[in-house]
Amino acid sequence: MPLNQSSSGSSVLIALLPVLTAVLAGFIIIGVALPVLPLHVENDLGFGTFIVGLVAGAQFAASLISRVWSGSYSDRRGAKKGVVAGLIAAAVAGLLYLLSVWFLWAPALSAAILMAGRAVLGGAESFIITGGVAWGLALVDKAHAGKVIAWVGTAMFAAMALGGPVGSMLFARFGFTAIALITMLLPLLVLIYLSQMPAVAPHPHASQATFGSVIKAVWLPGLGAALASTGYCTILAFSSLYYSAMHWQPVWMAFTAFGIALIVARTFVGHLPDRFGGARIALIFVLVQAAGLLLMWIARTPLTASAGAAFAGFGYSLVYPGLGIEAISGSTPQNRGMVMGIYTAFLDVAMAVGSPALGWVGGHLGLDSIFLAGGLAVLSTAIVAGVLLRRSIMKQVHVS
Repeated sequence: MPLNQSSSGSSVLIALLPVLTAVLAGFIIIGVALPVLPLHVENDLGFGTFIVGLVAGAQFAASLISRVWSGSYSDRRGAKKGVVAGLIAAAVAGLLYLLSVWFLWAPALSAAILMAGRAVLGGAESFIITGGVAWGLALVDKAHAGKVIAWVGTAMFAAMALGGPVGSMLFARFGFTAIALITMLLPLLVLIYLSQMPAVAPHPHASQATFGSVIKAVWLPGLGAALASTGYCTILAFSSLYYSAMHWQPVWMAFTAFGIALIVARTFVGHLPDRFGGARIALIFVLVQAAGLLLMWIARTPLTASAGAAFAGFGYSLVYPGLGIEAISGSTPQNRGMVMGIYTAFLDVAMAVGSPALGWVGGHLGLDSIFLAGGLAVLSTAIVAGVLLRRSIMKQVHVS
């Protein structure tokens, strides 16, 4: 039975606990591999940066390809089953990691098995995050949709932030075998916990919602989310490189400031999109995000740059869930999984296209110009949010 509109934030959080646990586990195992995978491929297997890119990119490519499938599966078979399928696939990915370690004596074979494991993990991530959001939306009233998207996203960011240092520590002491074991075992532990949790009823006729009809409803908020996510991509991919070039320490400060500000914002003001409307809040907060990136562009000290990153994180915190509310506003419970799968795919596209595009800008105009380009891309999200807000107001006037 979904929580009603009057339920408190703490009640919503308690209801979402099984979902958040699954997302935390799914993204911790992604996070533990991110900083050590290049070291393993280069130092243990002896390959260069091209193979590093192929192995790392296999996950993101598989995530993008499997988004729609994972959403449709969650709609038809049940959101909890979608999450369970993702956790099982994640454990299989860990098994493939472990198998790749056994073939270190044959580097090409080991790299191929590792790449297969990364692809399986990419599909697992799609099922966990898409099924998790759909499960969360089914557990609470539609009035709390923004909280669901915000809390699931917070769990994702927190898990990746935790996974990085944990993975580095394990790799330094025990090698890639430890990464393989945690990737295999952690999802299995969460599966034991989830086996005690009630499922929500599936929608066997969800396939009646065609891909075309869903993409027609989602493309505009998805475009806005992709443009806003370019700002996240700017900090994730280039802030440490920029800090290093400027001789600022520590080089991870911008990403940490971004992540802390995002989590704080979603903790204390995560209810605003539900209360005042997703498009309205996205329009306000995207201006804060853009201002933060432009502050990083003009910064001449690490303190100013880190403050800009914090503003960017605070702003981005409610842009993504705010536009997410607009994406599901016209959907039915029968197709929310597919809606969120397609909506999330826009983030994948932003990461896949934004990183090389911003890198090209930095290579031609200087590293600081990356933050100007990112800020302008984010600022264009305001146009999308404005169109969505106007559409929402016109709809309300028409109804009244």
